[in-house]
Amino acid sequence: MSGIGRLLRNENNIDFPPLWRKALIGSSILVLVAIISLIAQGFNLGIEFEGGASWEVRSASADADDLREALEPLGLGDARVQQVATELWRVRAETDSANGLEQVRIALADAVGVTQDDVTANAVGASWGNEVTAKARTALIVFFIVLFLYISIRLEWKMAVGALVAVAHDILITVGIYALFQLEVTSATVIAFLTILGYSLYDTLVVFDKVRENERRADGTVGMTYTEITSYSLNQVLMRSVNTTITSVLPVLAVLIVGRFVLGAVTLQEFAIALLVGLLVGTYSSLFVATPIVAWLKEREATNVERQLAAAKRKSDLDIAAQLDAADRARVVRSSARGDGHRVTAKGAPTVVVKRRAGAADSTSGTGVVPKKSKSSGSGSAREAAGEIKPRPRKNKK
Repeated sequence: MSGIGRLLRNENNIDFPPLWRKALIGSSILVLVAIISLIAQGFNLGIEFEGGASWEVRSASADADDLREALEPLGLGDARVQQVATELWRVRAETDSANGLEQVRIALADAVGVTQDDVTANAVGASWGNEVTAKARTALIVFFIVLFLYISIRLEWKMAVGALVAVAHDILITVGIYALFQLEVTSATVIAFLTILGYSLYDTLVVFDKVRENERRADGTVGMTYTEITSYSLNQVLMRSVNTTITSVLPVLAVLIVGRFVLGAVTLQEFAIALLVGLLVGTYSSLFVATPIVAWLKEREATNVERQLAAAKRKSDLDIAAQLDAADRARVVRSSARGDGHRVTAKGAPTVVVKRRAGAADSTSGTGVVPKKSKSSGSGSAREAAGEIKPRPRKNKK
């Protein structure tokens, strides 16, 4: 069966730790490029953030050079000209006076051969953009604080650290792409950035929840490291993450393609690009950024250090799925035995030895199932198992 076939059937067995090391190099390069782009070029901020004036004129025959040439006599030859729809042009320049707005309107109308009423003008102060930026920054800080507290309470603080680093990684790479390609940052883009946070967090928590579940299932087993449990968990949720990403990306692609190239709506393009990059990077970071960080932190716990030492003594690869299933069955047997009044002593392996109340008869079960009554006697090798069930001593009646 091909690798794609196993992936579709969720039967994959990918060894993630070696991939984590390669992903670390790739993420470091992307983050470095993003930081350099932000420092060297900065953002191409929209009028909402920079302030200034904008004019929109509809013409099928005009081009950017014609519009700039018409504004040169007014000293605005360096104005920013952008085609926002099939026949709609937007001109941005800095002017503070109402007279300046009217002069540009007249010049643009004459350049494309329309009336002045067909040219719309709009002036925005930079204070509005500063207010939006401050609110977005405040929302981001509050989000990080609430995120850390929630995951710390719901799971543990090490997973909260991994989630925060992954979210910061996603935002930095996304805004770095906007700085690198000088895509315009508008209020719609800011909304898209904040939307990315929710998706990245959702996918990360799905992975963490599965890791936590398998960690609890492995309680009492030996020779199985936390990294191996994490890798096994990622194989279980990989197809779910892929399916979630595909179903999320397809509508965004529709918005980007139809909105930009069919309808010519630049606003939809600005929103869709941020979402598209954020969705892809968010899925990647859940598997290759957040999870490796948690594994690195958890492997330094005393319990997991002991597991590493036990794993180093193994002579062959461990069937994690079989070990977890055996641990589940043994846990059920021990719980049932306690309910019947037996005394259970766990020794670390997923095998349960049942010693009956009557005394002589005892037997073992490597699968964790309580065996039927046997005529054999003595404890022998049975005491080598992980759990031993001893009869509760009877009290003498007075």
